[in-house]
Amino acid sequence: MSTEKNGLTSEDIKRVKGLGCLRDKRYPDVFNVRVITRNGKITSKEHKAIADASEKFGSGEVCMTSRLQMEIQGVKYENINALIEYLASFGLMTGGTGALVRPVVSCKGTTCVFGLIDTFGLSMKIHERFYVGYHKTPLPHKFKIAVGGCPNNCVKPDINDLGVIGQMVPVVDLEKCRGCKKCQVQNSCPMKAVKVENGKIEIDNQECNSCGRCREKCPFGAVSYVNGFRVYIGGRWGKKCARGIPLKKLYTSEEEVLDVIEKAIVFFKENGIAGERFNDTINRIGFEIVENALIGE
Repeated sequence: MSTEKNGLTSEDIKRVKGLGCLRDKRYPDVFNVRVITRNGKITSKEHKAIADASEKFGSGEVCMTSRLQMEIQGVKYENINALIEYLASFGLMTGGTGALVRPVVSCKGTTCVFGLIDTFGLSMKIHERFYVGYHKTPLPHKFKIAVGGCPNNCVKPDINDLGVIGQMVPVVDLEKCRGCKKCQVQNSCPMKAVKVENGKIEIDNQECNSCGRCREKCPFGAVSYVNGFRVYIGGRWGKKCARGIPLKKLYTSEEEVLDVIEKAIVFFKENGIAGERFNDTINRIGFEIVENALIGE
């Protein structure tokens, strides 16, 4: 156990890192403390509490992390416990480090004009069930989850270990299609996945990203929609980058999504090797094997 000049040991630094306190490398005993925002949304009361905590225990500065958590800057080691207790009195917690399920990231799909799912609601359930519920469950490496409301991918779900993207899958009823010369569905498709051939509408499933931009465009109701969730696994961003691959199943309920997330975490815990990301585990074992394990009963 090494001792720094300021009296802190390596164990001291490791202990508070587990509480979400990362040392500011410019100083021997100053830390930046991460405050968990649950689903990227906090109340004005919580916002004020974080600001006040920064004034009382830190430098008076607060920054946002890349995963939409809030970080109180310039906290002296001796003030860390008091800061954590103060935040807890407002229902706030610190953390977000280690080989664990990390805080979930959510876009504002609930309120966005393009949003297809309740991202805030689903993210809160993920936070409670997996960030909180699995917080004492060590994993081979960190496990990041993101929830996006539509295929615009604003929070980049497909470069997380597991990502969820809202979907609105079009289904064509050819009997209702009039083969209009100016097809409103075709004109509204940003992916150019729709065309009218031989007097009937056709949708290229390889090009369609299920964004729902064509909903309610057909005046004859030739296109209906299935609302759901697409789950991607094996994404990563950092020193090594990889885009996640979608599971072949379209999930149609939040409970199904929560269940497959749990399966993925458990699979990673049981099959991952210490130090490897979920992407490495999938590549080593094989995507089809992992997919079958997650989709199966």
